[in-house]
Amino acid sequence: MRFSVARLLVSALIGTAGVQAVFPRPEASDVSSALSPSSTSTAASSSSSQVCNNSPVLCDRHYNDITYMGAHDSAFLRDATTGNSVAGNQFKNATFALDAGLRFLQAQVHNENNTLRLCHTSCGLLDAGPLENWLAAVNDWVVGHPSDVITLLLVNSDNVDVSKFADAFEQSGIDKFGFTPTSKTEWPSLSQMIANDTRVVSFITNIDASTTSPHLLPEFDYIFETPFTVLELDGFNCTVDRPSNAGSASNAFSKGFMGLINHFKDQLIVGDVFIPDTNTISVVNSAATNATGNLGLHIQQCNQQWSHRPSFVLVDFWDQGTTVNAADNSNGINDATGRSSVASNSNGSSSADGVSSTRELGMGALVAFFAATLLMI
Repeated sequence: MRFSVARLLVSALIGTAGVQAVFPRPEASDVSSALSPSSTSTAASSSSSQVCNNSPVLCDRHYNDITYMGAHDSAFLRDATTGNSVAGNQFKNATFALDAGLRFLQAQVHNENNTLRLCHTSCGLLDAGPLENWLAAVNDWVVGHPSDVITLLLVNSDNVDVSKFADAFEQSGIDKFGFTPTSKTEWPSLSQMIANDTRVVSFITNIDASTTSPHLLPEFDYIFETPFTVLELDGFNCTVDRPSNAGSASNAFSKGFMGLINHFKDQLIVGDVFIPDTNTISVVNSAATNATGNLGLHIQQCNQQWSHRPSFVLVDFWDQGTTVNAADNSNGINDATGRSSVASNSNGSSSADGVSSTRELGMGALVAFFAATLLMI
């Protein structure tokens, strides 16, 4: 979400009390296992085949040759804990996402009173609590899933020194799983990373590489991204948007960059204020390839244009549509195991009802607020 002089207006509208960032384990009423009762959400190894990130096919594949489906702004929820804030990008939190098969989590970090906090644009707008707490919850999940490799991407909004992030990683306990690459072009296989228990790859924007914390990686030394402000279904493309030194996609891949697809649609509210759009979410988050705006089509187009599968994909409201299926299709797997299926939204509604009710609440509040503002002019 982006703001200018309208920030105070929108903050008054959708600013809420701080969101608890310590994620509880999913309750039985919220998540139903996709496996038999004797199975768990941990990707277990059978006597004949190891399973990595929910599939034996991925074990021998190199880290940079896999598509990881990811939750954009994963800490910022549109649910009862935020008053169904229209600033929220997700209905389900990070541990739900990991249980469902996502292996990529992105979040925005601000330095508030010398504490790193997960805040959406500003801590006065939507505050999901200390980064350390969120990392601790993710660490608990990683500890319980020894056959999984995950990736984190943190937006360092205030250009904080890497040492402060290192402190949060250390205090949360997740630093012990940190992976340090030795090359941009040669990455190990998932099975090698699992064997070495270096199963968390962490990218951070606006930092310099650190010899004291080599597992905290400057994002744009390794990743290029497609454009991220999309207002129309035909606006998704595979152009290299940043960093500027990546050049064309072919040039970027030759340098060892991995590709990240931003696949989420915003809605213009007023001026230059945008909010995550749920109107077309069934199209945007569909693994299909036959309609403009489909997630599956976007991945397919980039794969064809780049001659490489994208490494990372970011979506809003990941539990709507068939986002994980889109990653499976990109990876060429149909034997995934050990995932949980989301039975309902956090507010207790069905998926379809959840989109409708939260959108109605948010837009009603927007209309009322701007009407009141006009009356005061």
